[in-house]
Amino acid sequence: MTHAEIEALVKQFIVDTATQGTPDPRVQQVVLRLTTDLFKAIEDLDLSQSEVWKGIEYMAEAGASQELGLLAAGLGLERFLDVRADEADARAGISGGTPRTIEGPLYVAGAPESKGFARLDDGSEDGKGEVLFMQGTVYDDAGKPLPGAKIEVWHANLLGNYSFFDKTQSHFNLRRTITTDEQGRYQFRSNVPMGYGCPPQGTTQRVLDLLARHGRRPAHIHFFVSAPGHRKLTTQINIDGDEYLWDDFAFASREGLVPAVTRVSDAAALDKHGVDKPFASIDFDFRLNAERDHAPSAEVERIRAAA
Repeated sequence: MTHAEIEALVKQFIVDTATQGTPDPRVQQVVLRLTTDLFKAIEDLDLSQSEVWKGIEYMAEAGASQELGLLAAGLGLERFLDVRADEADARAGISGGTPRTIEGPLYVAGAPESKGFARLDDGSEDGKGEVLFMQGTVYDDAGKPLPGAKIEVWHANLLGNYSFFDKTQSHFNLRRTITTDEQGRYQFRSNVPMGYGCPPQGTTQRVLDLLARHGRRPAHIHFFVSAPGHRKLTTQINIDGDEYLWDDFAFASREGLVPAVTRVSDAAALDKHGVDKPFASIDFDFRLNAERDHAPSAEVERIRAAA
């Protein structure tokens, strides 16, 4: 079939059959376009019926195993949405804030809250990894500290697993919400996280294998940062020196999000931080842009886990 014939056929299927009331114009527009593009791809690639049905079966399996969010990251869809958001910000004259990067599929709402400081880990991995202290200040786009800003932070344990999804961990292990103090400062104690890979037998890794790609992520820490009157920031920092730092299967590594890691062994510093062996320290400041009328929303509506 020609592309024109396909367009006419899909219009017949999607538009001409709308006889049961008034269709939602946006839904109709999107379904018409995506169905047309799919039919054209089937024709152009000469996909067999078996190939099409195997694709449908794969998507059903990926959905049932809760891996569609992982697949979206691995195929670059989530990064592409960030690129578009960056372009929209630029058109609106919004610049200068901390770079955004992907949220990923592993956030859980409802983490315990504290002011100024939090210990993220539950102590179950004490002595197995490297203690981390991370600290900094949340600023507005004029460089003024933002007291009362909210920092939601989450990361993987030393096995590369996330609490809630990994039932062997305690509730909200390595997840906290920190409100900045009167000087806009925050600090947390945790362990230096490890990178992780897609489930080796999962649906995402199956596709990556067929594409001759690995499914590894560098060690990283996720953040939502928000404050009244300011645009919500979704970002993450990567741990410098990781083997996959610039080879992230999810394409989330960005300049400006790889802070230096300092190893601290001074006796006075150890005593001050309440630890008895050298630790890693990361300084990182967040800069939020003020909300603006008619600017694209920085809040992404999606289903997220909650506990």
